[in-house]
Amino acid sequence: MVENCFTVAVFCLAGVILSVLLKQYCSEHSVTAAAAVCAVAAAAAVTMLEWPLSEIRYFFSQAGVSESYIELIFKSVSICFITNISSELCRSSGEIAIASAAEMWGRAALTVLCIPVLEDIVQLIDKLVQE
Repeated sequence: MVENCFTVAVFCLAGVILSVLLKQYCSEHSVTAAAAVCAVAAAAAVTMLEWPLSEIRYFFSQAGVSESYIELIFKSVSICFITNISSELCRSSGEIAIASAAEMWGRAALTVLCIPVLEDIVQLIDKLVQE
């Protein structure tokens, strides 16, 4: 695992150097290069996390946690990662307002994703009050 981390770190640093060099000539290509590096690093993270995520899913299912809740957790984490990367790319290209909009969208997406959980909580409270 340490070798993979080192490889990704070197790849990211090479991407930073390429992005900085491209920024001198064409800022659009600089952002594109940074986005490509982020996509590759994210893909590497997803492949690395495949086994731990399946183990976490197994532990949750053994504990009796509903599959829908497990999916909500993984979707929430994915939204957080995507929102963070996209907003940081916007910031690095100087588009702070767009970065803020991306973060706002991520917060809204998490809010919408939580509605089924809130419904279950309200139903549980209703059952407890009726008993």
